[in-house]
Amino acid sequence: MLEKEIKPKSGLLGIAVILCLLIIPVLVFGASGGNEKSFLWYLLCLPLALISINGFAIINPNGSAVLTFFGKYVGTIRQNGFFFYNPLYKSKKISLRARNFDSERVKVNDLLGNPILISVILVWRVRETFKAAFEVDNYENFVRVQSDAAVRKLAGKYAYDNFDDDEKEITLRSGMDEVNESLEEELSERLAIAGIEVLEARIGYLAYAEEIAQSMLKRQQATAIVAARLKIVEGAVGMVEMALDQLSKKELVQLDEEKRAAMVSNLMVVLCGDKDATPVVNTGTLYK
Repeated sequence: MLEKEIKPKSGLLGIAVILCLLIIPVLVFGASGGNEKSFLWYLLCLPLALISINGFAIINPNGSAVLTFFGKYVGTIRQNGFFFYNPLYKSKKISLRARNFDSERVKVNDLLGNPILISVILVWRVRETFKAAFEVDNYENFVRVQSDAAVRKLAGKYAYDNFDDDEKEITLRSGMDEVNESLEEELSERLAIAGIEVLEARIGYLAYAEEIAQSMLKRQQATAIVAARLKIVEGAVGMVEMALDQLSKKELVQLDEEKRAAMVSNLMVVLCGDKDATPVVNTGTLYK
């Protein structure tokens, strides 16, 4: 069943009706000299006036009231203001404002089986009041439980990190845009049953669990060192190749194979070393 919006009467009209129910019987009772018939009308109007008080409602901006009549859905008031409706209707107010939800950090396993800590930040609001009121038992608790389930499922679909610059797989750490988009789609699908609209969903916290955090830090450092060394070696090889080509083109010195090998070795040591090179003066030749 879909939501049905209704437009109730103004609350001022309800006040006028109650005043009539209270004042007119008194006037009639006084004018008639207090006969039994007018007294009965007074006894009838007084309970009606008291019951009518239940028909007033104040709806604030971005608020709503779901109305039911003996278990049957009547409609939803979305307009803000002071209203009067059937006092026999039962009213349940539902806020339409946007809300923030910051989930607790949960420990789950990523795609590679590594334990990680992850949480989600969710911005949501009620879009369909009928579903929020009747499709689930408690829509606020439903949001919390489904957010926890969605973040657990998300963590199992991706690895925390791939530790290799050449790999292009999406990970939780490097592919935040894609991961957040996937999380938002998952939550939108799960919360649609409760009439909830997901405005934004993103990972709020992400880290390795304590038991493997130190080991993974060392692995990340080692991976970074290896990657840096690869870049250094690639650059050094290019520089050595350029140096030999320039020497050959300008014919500054004649190098045989042994001299070329010695020069390449010395240049590679200088360019790839992690410390400054110490010059050594050779008073002989390249062969002594």
